[in-house]
Amino acid sequence: MTTRSVPIVDRVTDAFFALDTGFRFTYLNERAETLLKRSREELIGRVMWDEFPQTVETQFPDGFHHAMDEQVPVSFEIYHTPLETWFEARAYPSETGLSVYMRDVSERKAQETTLAQHAAVVEAIRDAVVTLDRNREIVTANGATESALGIDRSQLVGEHVETLTELAGIDDERAVEIGRAIADVDVGNAGRRQLELSYVGPDGTDRMGEFRFVPVEDNRATVAVVVRDITDQHEYDRVVTSLHEVTRWLLESDDPEEICAIAVHSGSDLLDLPISGIWLLEQEQGYLEPVAGTAGAHDEFGGLPRFNPGEGLVWDVFEAGGVELFDDLETVDDIYNPDTPLRSEIIAPIGTHGVLMTGSLEPHRFDESDVDLISTLVENTRAALDRADRERILRDRTAELERQTERLGAVADVLSNDLQRQLEAVADALEHDGADEWEFPLVEDTVETTLDRAERLVDDVREFARNATATGTRTRLDLESAIDDAVGESRLETDALVVDAPATLRADSDRFVHLLETAFDSAAARADGDVTIQIGLVGFENGGSRGFFVLDDAAEIPPNAHERVLDPTADDDTAADGLGLALVRAIAEAHDWECTVTNGQNGGTRIEIRDITTLERRLG
Repeated sequence: MTTRSVPIVDRVTDAFFALDTGFRFTYLNERAETLLKRSREELIGRVMWDEFPQTVETQFPDGFHHAMDEQVPVSFEIYHTPLETWFEARAYPSETGLSVYMRDVSERKAQETTLAQHAAVVEAIRDAVVTLDRNREIVTANGATESALGIDRSQLVGEHVETLTELAGIDDERAVEIGRAIADVDVGNAGRRQLELSYVGPDGTDRMGEFRFVPVEDNRATVAVVVRDITDQHEYDRVVTSLHEVTRWLLESDDPEEICAIAVHSGSDLLDLPISGIWLLEQEQGYLEPVAGTAGAHDEFGGLPRFNPGEGLVWDVFEAGGVELFDDLETVDDIYNPDTPLRSEIIAPIGTHGVLMTGSLEPHRFDESDVDLISTLVENTRAALDRADRERILRDRTAELERQTERLGAVADVLSNDLQRQLEAVADALEHDGADEWEFPLVEDTVETTLDRAERLVDDVREFARNATATGTRTRLDLESAIDDAVGESRLETDALVVDAPATLRADSDRFVHLLETAFDSAAARADGDVTIQIGLVGFENGGSRGFFVLDDAAEIPPNAHERVLDPTADDDTAADGLGLALVRAIAEAHDWECTVTNGQNGGTRIEIRDITTLERRLG
């Protein structure tokens, strides 16, 4: 190096130093002195490897030897740890040694690192990412783009963006929207744009994508297009919207079984749940009764089972009250049917009404989205069933009030006319017997009979006026004991009763005894002398509606009066000692039982009380 060149090199902003053929320092500019933290006086004439032994393990020795031996310039990058700085080292050989320049490239390395990190992130994400230059040509495409379209990215790079829209099956009108969005972002009219478009997936199926357009700072690309497959989310939103529409159908019905059928088939159609069913709690018996099922459930099982308390997962989940997902039933203990072909299922309580169950022949068929959608369906079903219950109760109360009003009007007529006839009978007796014969037994007996009849009518009116839809606490009763209590209060003798079979049932004890007593008194009133009454069970042999009958051998009620005697009317002569069989039916209906009157095969009158679901034969 000549003396003339020194001032020029000293003014260079890069660090510069010169080495002879033995790698001894012959010159350092000020920037090199700062970088190496050594003065020229300390280093000139010294061997670089001796003064800076840490450089022996770097690229310096190999690079410098290669430049010197081959007489070719070399360059490499090296990180200076004390300065936390990246340098680009360039060595130029000559016959007398090496001229070495070191430039700070930390900013460029940081940019490259950032770009590399961004590229790695873009490559790793599941969204398709494509970058475009100002000519709308594709600069880069990540691996997710290949997966989304089913083509090699090399077919895209360098092509116009229209190639992408064509391969994705996007129609011309929506492709124009994409072009506008890219232009808006590129020229700065918008910081970002977003569109939802349908496109064709690699398997030829229609997919829904969220297209986002954002600006990028790159040497070549100006806009990035990010495409996210939102088909599942879009379908989820569609199903949720449809489920809310189903809610309108559910709330339009007041029939629980129809509500459950709508819910089950909606789940099958909207949620793709072909094996589903709904069970409702039978209030009196306390079991879960199947009321609706899909065709797939019936095809698979030939019918849905009833679940008694403690039976199977369905009952357990109903009792617990929360939705449960079972991914693999083979790993679950205490299932109702160990041989079930189902492998996974969701069981969702419908409030206190019952449960919805859906199953699959595959394990892990359902996910949390299915749980959320089924939860929405059962909540809507619960609301519809609650409403149906309220409507039913309101209708029943309204009908009962109307019925009670009509009956109480008829009772008033019976009471008024009957007492009037009795008073007329007393007046006739007094008129025929004369005032001097007031104490005759005939008159005394007539007054006693009249007062006794009036007392019975008052008792019956009091009983009849009770709300027929309400009973007291129902307890388990022994039928024979109730009959004995009723006979004791009636006009019959104990030996007038024949009970075919012992049984038990649940009923309001006082009202049930009053029912029997009234039925017995009706038979006694129709008998000219002694009367025999047979009591037996029905519905056990043929599987029909369970109940019991009361058959007497007194004067039979003619067929054309069977229905009339069950309602109190002013001209009914069969209610000789009170409201008679009208009161029997009122008490039966208060228990949700059915009361009918027919004639026996050999004469007499047969009263049947049916629909007593709690009636059971008693053995022994």
